[in-house]
Amino acid sequence: MTTQIIEAKKGNITEEMKYIALKEGVTPEFVREKVAQGRVVILKNNRRENVIPTAVGEGMTVKINANIGTSMERSNVEQELEKVRIIEATGADVLMDLSTGSDIDGTRKQIIAATKLPIGTVPMYQAGKEAIDEYKDISKLSKEKLFSDIRKQCEDGIDFITVHCGVTKFVVEQMEKQGRIMDIVSRGGAMLAAWIKATGKENPLYEYYDELLEIAREYDCTLSLGDGLRPGCIADAGDRGQVAETIVLGELVKRARDFGVQAMVEGPGHVPLNKIPAMIETAKVLTDYAPLYVLGPLVTDIAPGYDHITSAIGGTLAAYHGADFLCYVTPAEHIGLPDAKQVREGIIASKIAAHAADLAKGNKQAYKMDLDMAIARKNLDWNAQRAAAIDKCTLEDIDNGEPCTMCGKYCSVKVFKEYFNECK
Repeated sequence: MTTQIIEAKKGNITEEMKYIALKEGVTPEFVREKVAQGRVVILKNNRRENVIPTAVGEGMTVKINANIGTSMERSNVEQELEKVRIIEATGADVLMDLSTGSDIDGTRKQIIAATKLPIGTVPMYQAGKEAIDEYKDISKLSKEKLFSDIRKQCEDGIDFITVHCGVTKFVVEQMEKQGRIMDIVSRGGAMLAAWIKATGKENPLYEYYDELLEIAREYDCTLSLGDGLRPGCIADAGDRGQVAETIVLGELVKRARDFGVQAMVEGPGHVPLNKIPAMIETAKVLTDYAPLYVLGPLVTDIAPGYDHITSAIGGTLAAYHGADFLCYVTPAEHIGLPDAKQVREGIIASKIAAHAADLAKGNKQAYKMDLDMAIARKNLDWNAQRAAAIDKCTLEDIDNGEPCTMCGKYCSVKVFKEYFNECK
């Protein structure tokens, strides 16, 4: 079974590479070269025919991910499907299903069927939850169960999976020796660290990494090498545990590339503004410039209810210095589960951050978008301003007579839907 990186190394330009080149405003050969180097990944499971191929990495526009998913407190699939609709309409590039509620398999399949966007998951969430449900003990999770869930999710068509392979015994020891204020805030990282401590064994995702690569290669499912020890507060940013894990991830990126598997790396977390440039550069160098997927970074701990803003501030600087993929943060971060309105607010904030970084890096498409807005404003052309705006619902049209289905305001629904190709 071939993959995008295998084909790229052979010198072949795939249909997905051609599509991405057209979308990104670059040449197909440029895309092929970056994929061959492992500096760009194409998110598309070979079992999903209708997915929109999406490129993340060097020379591509900065991409946005939005998280959704059921939980034990809120397990309503219809609510999550409504979020999928909002994610598509608001313009996120990718979404992740982080469901831990009832019927995880059924929820995932409905979400896959509901969208053409690439979809990611964290298989450890399902494996760990089901082990705890059955045994009341995370240490009872078997390697076979974990890898079975990984294969099942790839078989369903998941385009990328977050796997916390870098949470090794050594890395956990480094964190414990130094000490932390917030310990481990990553759910998957915490589960694996607890499993390691309870069993005394090595992380199976690291110990049996070659088996993981075989599964990923079969489906051309991109590995998103998770930052299980990302800092959960400003005080923990850049500690030994975080850096030790990044060093391990660099090793795993190389092994994935050699095996014909696409891989990207995940990053922090909570980071003060002054540390972001060096932290991004360190992660890039240690992982040979693999695509970097960051949560935020959030630049302060004291803004509950406004963390979409603290995240956008950090995300702009991180993307300008080399981060390729921003995971949105909603106003509900640190407070609770986001509702549909907060999902939309998180996406808009992240899109602003990504665009600002693209603009600062000299991206021609980003520059044209701002130029179009400037010309529309000069001409007092409100329809053109709506078309150029990141959030089209902010420009009200009191003569429209119909509230926007997204925000309830009297904006131009027709213009909004046409922009996102919803009018047929």
